[in-house]
Amino acid sequence: MRNGPSIPPVPPDQGADRTPEDRGLPRDGVRLLLSTPAADLHRRFSDLPEILRSGDLLVVNESATLPASLPARGRFGEFRVSVSTAYGPGLWVVEPRRGFGLPGPVPLAPGDRFELGGLPARYVADFPNIRRLGFVRVEGDLYRAMSEMGRPVRYGYLSKEYPLSIYQTAFARIPGSAEMPSAGRPFTPRVIEQLEREGVAFARILLHCGVSSLEPGDAGPLGVPIYPEPFWVPPETAAAIERTRAAGGRVIAVGTTVVRALESAVDGCGIRPARGFTRLYLNPERPTRTVDGLLTGFHDATSTHLALLAAVAGADRIDRAYRIARAAGYLWHEFGDTQLILLR
Repeated sequence: MRNGPSIPPVPPDQGADRTPEDRGLPRDGVRLLLSTPAADLHRRFSDLPEILRSGDLLVVNESATLPASLPARGRFGEFRVSVSTAYGPGLWVVEPRRGFGLPGPVPLAPGDRFELGGLPARYVADFPNIRRLGFVRVEGDLYRAMSEMGRPVRYGYLSKEYPLSIYQTAFARIPGSAEMPSAGRPFTPRVIEQLEREGVAFARILLHCGVSSLEPGDAGPLGVPIYPEPFWVPPETAAAIERTRAAGGRVIAVGTTVVRALESAVDGCGIRPARGFTRLYLNPERPTRTVDGLLTGFHDATSTHLALLAAVAGADRIDRAYRIARAAGYLWHEFGDTQLILLR
C-alpha cells in the first residue's frame, strides 16, 4: 500500500506569499475545494454554512500561536531560534536557524552555552533522527522572553513580516503553538454565527503545534520522524462526538492537528478524554477512525500531513483533488486556500 499520495512540488507561483487580506480578500474569502467521494467542486470558504448540515460537529483546535522566533547569540555570532515544544521545566525542543527564512545547520554542539532571548541557555543534545531540532536547557522564563522579544515563526516563501495577531485563529485561547493551527484561520465571527444558526455545533481540543520547517525545494519521503506534541481532548468534546455519532451527524476535524488529537484519544470503545503527548503518524496503513471529514489547507509534497489526508480519504482521492487544485491555481501554505474532505 502506498504511504501517501504522489504529489509533485508546489509551483512557485502557487505558494501564498501574503495573507488573503493583502490579496484583497476577507479571511473567509479564500477558495474552498469541496472534495466528496464523487467529485471536487470549487467553492469559497464563506459557503461553508451552505455545505454543512444541521447535526454536524466541527472540532477545532483552541491553541494560540506564540511569538516563538527568538534572537540568539553564541560563540559563532548571532542566529535565531524557533522555540518548538516545552518538554519539562526549563527543557525545550527548538530549531536553531541562521535567520528568518534561512534554515540551519547552525554549529551548536552538546554542552554549548549561548544566549536565547536574553536568557542563559545550554544546548543539551540533538533530537533523535531529526537533525534540525535539538534539546536546550533555559535558565529563566522563556514565555516572558517570547512575549518581550519574540516574533512569529516565518519561512522564506512569505514576502513580508506580519504581527502575531495575523497568526491567531478565531478559536485561539491557550498559547502554546510555535506555528498557527492554520486550518482554523479562515473562520470569522460571521461564518461561525451562520454555522451555529444552521445547527452546526463546535467542540474544542488542544494540540500545541511545533515547527514544521518546510522550506521551498525540500525533498524527502513521507513518513519522516514525528516528534511528540502535547494534546488534550476534554470530556465535553468526547461526549459531543459520541452524541453526534449516535444522532447520525458528521464529525469534521478543522485541521490535521485535530485528527491527531482525536486519534490519540481512541480506546476500544470510542473516543475518551485524554491528555499527554502524541507522535502518532497517520497514513493509509493506519487509517483514521474518528472523523467523517477534514477541513484543511494545501500541504507540501514532503509533508507528513499528506499521509494523514490519505489516511482520512485514501491516496487516490487526495491525488485527484491535488491535481485539480494545481490546475485551478489554488494557493498553498498557511495563508493559502482550503479543502473540505467529506467522506459522506
